[in-house]
Amino acid sequence: MMKNDEIYTLHRGHAPLLVSVPHAGTAIAPEVAPALVARALEVEDADWHLDRLYAFATELGASLIVPRHARYVVDLNRPPENTPMYPGQNNTELVPTRFFTGEPLYREGRVPDEAEVARRVARYWRPYHDALGAELARLKAEHGHALLFDGHSIQQELPWLFDGRLPDLNLGTAGGASCSASLRARLTRVLDDQQTFSHVTDGRFKGGYITRHYGRPADHVQTVQMEMCWPCCMDVTRPPSQAWDETRAARVRTVLRALLQAMLDWRPE
Repeated sequence: MMKNDEIYTLHRGHAPLLVSVPHAGTAIAPEVAPALVARALEVEDADWHLDRLYAFATELGASLIVPRHARYVVDLNRPPENTPMYPGQNNTELVPTRFFTGEPLYREGRVPDEAEVARRVARYWRPYHDALGAELARLKAEHGHALLFDGHSIQQELPWLFDGRLPDLNLGTAGGASCSASLRARLTRVLDDQQTFSHVTDGRFKGGYITRHYGRPADHVQTVQMEMCWPCCMDVTRPPSQAWDETRAARVRTVLRALLQAMLDWRPE
């Protein structure tokens, strides 16, 4: 059995906010790598550099949880039952079998069977969610409510997944179900008040499993997702692993900090 620090890192803060970046991991487990096509080892669909981008959250007193393994091993933002997040549209699975561009991730005849999917859920998915749930419970017990900000990033254009070009910042609240209306309005106002980045609330990406599962406003757990496009903090002309751009990151970090501060300033009705 792997130790938890081989699955994720968790910084525990003193504020009622937890920041999760479930696709920031880039490691490919040794037992998984041989089944993948060579291209997959570059983990192009990771949420590159988000652990670095959101490191400032700890300065605000927030907790921060970061996985070590890539979504190609198991997708931490998919339900364990492997039901599609967006029915009727192209989706990647709990254990993805395709790149975001639609091509196969696995070598011929090496797609994981049900037993292998279950093994990965037990070894990688479950410990992360156990830790995430326990941290939210700790924050709620200490503060009376808990806030979860689920951070993601993606290429701005991916025809296999969506039409056209995404706005820079895509706030998701499961159509308003995962957080209080007043918190949703407050966060949308932060986005409206800045002029640097295009944005939408509950557009193409309304929130994945983490947002939908843990967001329980009636039970005093408020959850939102931010799907940010790569150019906000990356030079997309370079390979993703080398594309961090501190000048770009500093600009978007100002907005992200304002969003997290708005969550911390919010109080339940």
